[in-house]
Amino acid sequence: MSEYQYYEFQAIDRPLGEADREALRELSTRARITATSFTNHYEWGDFKGDPARLMEQWFDLHLYLANWGTRRLIMRLPRRLVERARLDTFLLDVDWVAVWENGENLIVDMCRDEVEQDYGDWDDSSGWLGVLSPLRADVLSGDLRLFYLCWLTTLEDDALEADTCEPLAGIGPLTGALEAAADFFGIDRDLLHATAEHTDDLDSAVPGGVTWAAVTERRTVGALMTRVGEIRRQRACAETERRAEERRHQQVLAERMRRKRLEDVMRRGEAVWAEVETEIARRNAAGYDRAAALLTDLEAIAIEDGMEADFIQRLDAIRDHHARKERFLERLKGLGKR
Repeated sequence: MSEYQYYEFQAIDRPLGEADREALRELSTRARITATSFTNHYEWGDFKGDPARLMEQWFDLHLYLANWGTRRLIMRLPRRLVERARLDTFLLDVDWVAVWENGENLIVDMCRDEVEQDYGDWDDSSGWLGVLSPLRADVLSGDLRLFYLCWLTTLEDDALEADTCEPLAGIGPLTGALEAAADFFGIDRDLLHATAEHTDDLDSAVPGGVTWAAVTERRTVGALMTRVGEIRRQRACAETERRAEERRHQQVLAERMRRKRLEDVMRRGEAVWAEVETEIARRNAAGYDRAAALLTDLEAIAIEDGMEADFIQRLDAIRDHHARKERFLERLKGLGKR
């Protein structure tokens, strides 16, 4: 699939009337339209409507994503329930979020480009808004941590001075909706980890007053980035240790398999030397490989049993007998050289 665009709108505060649905149908003959939603996707062409205008007129939430990396979430909020000045403390330096007033409402348009994509099953796009929709209720209840996530991207872009203070003293613990928003907008996971280690208001910022590492002093951008560096180093060390442990595990498994193979070769005794000749007689790469592998095992057994000289004598006899088989002899270069 070369192109994919997904549009979904939700009406929460007021359902759509019949006239509303008819007007929306004029914009798309393929869309699924209900009293509370408008959903469509495009694999070619574009949506004829203007999402911002639709939000002003009919809807309270809008989600858009495209497989070239654009992610968009728009909220319509009653102005009486949201203090615009508080939003500005988070969003003043965020160039991918726009806020404007429309009658009794406030529209917050979050649109980020070049978000890293998971090119899996795009049919799953329908689940995004369901996971993110609780954020609107959180904002209306005074939980503005969604906009802290937006602010974090200014740190990624190195757009703030090191002595700039964070707008909240942390945002932990994260809700499922906030985790989803971080994924949706491609927020740096190390930044998210650093900021989620604290919360500054247990009663209003965290639903239910969940106990957490509450602090009163807000950190600077410099302090946050220092913590991010520590997190990255810790993760790198943990990853290095994980890989080392995985290598140790693979080595143990490989040695067990080698031991089992050698025991099998020992049980077969002289018959193995006959198998070597049978494989060589095939005069093909697979036969030569199997013969060389058997000889390698026979050498290991001979060394363990103190019979290396006898093995070398028999190996030399094989080399002499098959002196014209250069491709086979190439496979024996490492044998008998200890």
